[in-house]
Amino acid sequence: MGLGMSDFLAYQAEAAAAGDDMSDTSVIFIWLPGGPPHMETYDMKPDAPAEYRGEFNPIKTNVPGIDVCELLPMHAKIADRFTLIRSIHHEFADHGGGHKRLMTGRIPATPTGTVNDAPAVSSIIKKMLEDGTSEIPVCVTEVDASRAGIDTFAMGPAWLGPSTTPFIVGGDPSDPSFKVQNIGVKKEMENRLDDRLTMLDSVDRFRRDIDKSGAMKAMDGFNRQAINMLMSDKVRDAFDLSKEPKALRDRYGWHPYGQRAILGRRLVEAGVRFVTMVWENADKNRPKEAAYNWDSHAVNAHIFKDSQWRLPVYDQALSALIEDLYNRGLDRKVLLVATGEFGRTPRITVSRGTQTGVQQPGRDHWPKAMSVLVSGGGMQTGQVIGATNRKGEHPIERFLTPNDLWASVYRHLGINHEHILYDLQGRPMPILPFGEPIKELAAVT
Repeated sequence: MGLGMSDFLAYQAEAAAAGDDMSDTSVIFIWLPGGPPHMETYDMKPDAPAEYRGEFNPIKTNVPGIDVCELLPMHAKIADRFTLIRSIHHEFADHGGGHKRLMTGRIPATPTGTVNDAPAVSSIIKKMLEDGTSEIPVCVTEVDASRAGIDTFAMGPAWLGPSTTPFIVGGDPSDPSFKVQNIGVKKEMENRLDDRLTMLDSVDRFRRDIDKSGAMKAMDGFNRQAINMLMSDKVRDAFDLSKEPKALRDRYGWHPYGQRAILGRRLVEAGVRFVTMVWENADKNRPKEAAYNWDSHAVNAHIFKDSQWRLPVYDQALSALIEDLYNRGLDRKVLLVATGEFGRTPRITVSRGTQTGVQQPGRDHWPKAMSVLVSGGGMQTGQVIGATNRKGEHPIERFLTPNDLWASVYRHLGINHEHILYDLQGRPMPILPFGEPIKELAAVT
């Protein structure tokens, strides 16, 4: 597994003390590309000047002292089941740099572009946890069909190599014609497939012996996973949304966010350790005032009309997922994280919209303040960690970085974030160069 025995035993003992089996923990990572506006969601500033606070009001939740946006009423009913982090921040204001900063837990070599110079977290998790014995993939990424390239959101494996990339599911699960490619084979074909694999293995074995680049090893990994998935009833069942009751699918919502969420829950139940859900376009009927994803510049969207369209969909899907995880007793096993690459500028800007042709309000990129929602993981929930100043510009307490969040994720999965991996030149690389698990997110005994 690439985990030193002393590290493994220490983490095993820590998990046992909390009553957890690390081999059965999972993470659902909800990626909100473009950057959700913290001041229209989880860090509202109703007393800030008008050019900062926006049009919406905060509402009380079922936890005294925690408020959320009025467009998130379902969140308000379950605030006791999640924690808000308001003080994570970094320095990369471009989408590319922000994606790389968040997805890798490292300072990227360049501030733009989404081709990784360090492995994405999903690749590290696959490297550390894949043992080659399970037909269920370690890491799965759900994304819109047109956004399924590994470099779109800086999810590339860099020097860990292509064998550590996640299994990518492209498409809209709410579409009646949705189908996961390369899953399942007819029973009558399994023997023929087995015979062909035996022949292929005997022909190619000598090439593996002399290969020095690692390419054949990567191909072996792809082949093994592909064949395991083709022949596995367990895999077919995990991806089969038709097995879910219609009432539950209704609760999640018949849109990409909701049906992607219910698929993610099925995958962690089946044994997937790290599921990434990319939530961009909220549904097929996007108004011209709204952006494709969360990038709510004034030229892209009227941020308040975009929020009125997007946030109810987000509210429905995320609250349904949290409720479902708790109702099924998965709240210790599964750690849920929802974040984008940064927040949005506290001061509202006004520009001519490219779709509307009129002047409209928006917010630009802002990595100096962002809000992150976490749930499950056996943690004490109903908390707020950190705070920003009265205009939402920067943290004023509990200063945290994306690395502290990832250290918490690795802890939940039983991975030592200080463990050393080696790049293609044999140089030692710690999983995280800095950062510590957030103590408030630790599982309670």
